[in-house]
Amino acid sequence: MPIFDSSFKLSKLREGNSRRDDIWLLSRLDHLWSNFFPDVTQDNPIFIKFGRHSKFRLGSIKFDKRNKKSYITITAMFKDMSIPVEVVDHTIAHELCHYTHGFSSPKRQMHKYPHHGGVIRRELEERDLHHLSRAYRKWIKQYREILKKQQGNW
Repeated sequence: MPIFDSSFKLSKLREGNSRRDDIWLLSRLDHLWSNFFPDVTQDNPIFIKFGRHSKFRLGSIKFDKRNKKSYITITAMFKDMSIPVEVVDHTIAHELCHYTHGFSSPKRQMHKYPHHGGVIRRELEERDLHHLSRAYRKWIKQYREILKKQQGNW
C-alpha cells in the first residue's frame, strides 16, 4: 500500500495527470455497492463525482428534494495516485452507509444523527469492510502529521 513520504507537499496533489476521474469513481462505487451493499436497494438516481480540492472534507452526500437525486462528492485531492485506493473506497463506503441509513436518500432515517454511536464503523465492520477502515486510519494518521508539519512551516 502506498504511503506518504516526508517530502510530500499538498501542492503536489494538484499537479500532474491522473487516471482517476469521475468514471473511475463510478466504477469504485459500483464495485463497493455490488460486492458489499447488495442488500441496499437504489431507490433514486445516485451520482458521484470529484468536487473541489479539500484538505478536511473528504466526501459528502447530498439529497436534492426537487429532483429526488442523491449526489456523492469526493475531494479532488483523491485524484492523486499516491492516495491509496482503500482510502478512496473507505470514503465512498462511508457515504453509502449514510445513504443506507436514510441520510441524503429517500429511505427511512434509521438514526437521529448520521454518526451517532459509531453506526458507520459498525456498518462497515458488518459488511466486511474493516480492511478499509484500517487503511483509512493508517493513512489519516500520516496525513495529519503532514498537515501539522506544513502548518509549522507557514
